[in-house]
Amino acid sequence: MRKKIVAGNWKMNNDLAETQTLISDLKKSMPATDAEVKIAPTFTNLYPAYEALKENAIEVVAQNMHQAENGAYTGEISAAMLKSVGIKTVILGHSERRAYFGEDDALLAKKVDAAIKNNMDVIFCFGEELEDRKADKHFNLVESQLKNALFHLDTNAWKHIVLAYEPVWAIGTGETASPEQAQEMHEFIRNTIAAKYSQSLADEVPILYGGSVKPNNAKEIFSKPDVDGGLIGGASLKAEDFVAIVKAI
Repeated sequence: MRKKIVAGNWKMNNDLAETQTLISDLKKSMPATDAEVKIAPTFTNLYPAYEALKENAIEVVAQNMHQAENGAYTGEISAAMLKSVGIKTVILGHSERRAYFGEDDALLAKKVDAAIKNNMDVIFCFGEELEDRKADKHFNLVESQLKNALFHLDTNAWKHIVLAYEPVWAIGTGETASPEQAQEMHEFIRNTIAAKYSQSLADEVPILYGGSVKPNNAKEIFSKPDVDGGLIGGASLKAEDFVAIVKAI
């Protein structure tokens, strides 16, 4: 059975005091669950968050990392640096990294390789823009993102991969992705993996949904057979909302 995962991406939010307060609130109210629960604070707060949660089941993960082991890359963070402060998982390929920082499939393939080389797990994000959906190119675009960034991996490497499908068109556009649309794409993703590798591998890979999951829609989205949890943005910044989403899984 595939593992269920709820991951909160805090993005560029919360200073140290706010991070500590939110973690304290989560520790007090997080229910017992079989799902894996993860949070991704900003870089400056990774170690304090790790220290606060090292005796807790909530895992602290990073929002990004550089593909090089070290070197003259001012402002960047390597896999080894993340591991040195207890971080074992990194989010790569988020739509905001692609849109605002020019990260493409070729670069992301290198980042994925660097993470796996360092025995880290990856939450790999991908998904189509509104114009792709309206032009009926969404399946082709998603297939291309997967093939370009991940399909060079051998079968064993996939034990380190969690997928996160982000329909960018459904985030802040006024458009709404239905649970049925989420299931349709997740099923397509799983079939695409099966065609490249095997059905057994495809059945093992967790696929998260990252399209504005909230307490009022989480249960219906998570009920779909190929949706294994969520990558949560804004709703993860409020303990009450994030806990409600965890309970929904």
